[in-house]
Amino acid sequence: MSTDQPPPGPPPEDDPFLKKPQQPTPPSGGSPYGPPPPGGPTPPPGGPGGPVPPGGGYPPPPPPPYGGGGPYGGDPYGGGGGGPYGMPPDPLAGMPPLASFGKRLAARVIDVLIISVPLYLLQWIFSSKRYVVDTSKGDDISDVVVRSYSGSGLIWTLIGILAYVGYDWFMTKRNGQTVGKRVIGVRVAMLNDGSVPPSNASLTRAAVLWLPTLLCCFCLWPIALAISMLIDKPYKQAWHDKAAKTVVVTAAT
Repeated sequence: MSTDQPPPGPPPEDDPFLKKPQQPTPPSGGSPYGPPPPGGPTPPPGGPGGPVPPGGGYPPPPPPPYGGGGPYGGDPYGGGGGGPYGMPPDPLAGMPPLASFGKRLAARVIDVLIISVPLYLLQWIFSSKRYVVDTSKGDDISDVVVRSYSGSGLIWTLIGILAYVGYDWFMTKRNGQTVGKRVIGVRVAMLNDGSVPPSNASLTRAAVLWLPTLLCCFCLWPIALAISMLIDKPYKQAWHDKAAKTVVVTAAT
């Protein structure tokens, strides 16, 4: 019998054959001192040592409950929720800077010159007058009777409507810029998402802009439009902008 075998009976504490209890091996990157205290970092899905989402790290938090409700990604006409702490979202969030009154006026002057100068030259060449003034009742200004849209005046009025409305409609639906707006660096955009206005919105905008001016209110209507734009908050919309649900913003350079 070999003398290498241990003697019978319970082994002594210092017996080299005694199996010591093994300490649990912590997972990779973990701690041998047990789980982290409450309030510590949240373990990945699956518990300690569980699978990590693709790309590493923890999954992104869910989007906040507020948001939406604004132009260029929201609903400016009543949709969307409030901002953090119950505050309403910024209606101009995500929108390019609005065009100033000075830039819009300069662009409009350029467009008016582009259309009115050729029309005036054509009327001068054909010796046509749009308005006929009858002063037979006296020299006082209160006795002057203006008869418009008679004869060639009606034809030139219709030509003017086609020229002004057609120009603004076509250029706006094409890329949101007339020649004047392109020179100044502004453009027309839909309020809800910033896109180029479609044909129907462009036509509505052009009609509200030009028809009252050309038919009855040559001086008063442009002034009324300018005032409506100056007092409107927060989008600086004139009445033709409101009719088409558009805004005028600075164009990307």
